[in-house]
Amino acid sequence: MPLFGNIFSPKKTPPRKSASLSNLQTLDRSIRDVELGLNYGTPTMNLAGQNLKFEKGQWIAEAGISGGVEQREMQRLRRRNQQLEEENNLLRLKVDILLDMLSETTAECHLMEKELEELKSVGRRRK
Repeated sequence: MPLFGNIFSPKKTPPRKSASLSNLQTLDRSIRDVELGLNYGTPTMNLAGQNLKFEKGQWIAEAGISGGVEQREMQRLRRRNQQLEEENNLLRLKVDILLDMLSETTAECHLMEKELEELKSVGRRRK
């Protein structure tokens, strides 16, 4: 036994007895499941007077008198936008094809002009 005691092993402190600050323990199990369960429901929010809900990865305006009309108009505009994008892509493709045809024709024209000049120069040499 050491003279001064083992200073490297202090006495363990007793655990604290604190009162729970939460009143969740006093709630009935069914109420706790409703309040803290895994079924959260659909997230909703109100933004500028319009109710929105989160479904399938997108915020969608809840169906109301004004929300339904706006939703239909938005769907119509999206369809029209999709059609215009497809038309724009088709027109870009057509322009690319026409530019390719123009460059091919221009190259052929330059080759023909070069051959014509060569034939003229050969004809002049023979005379």
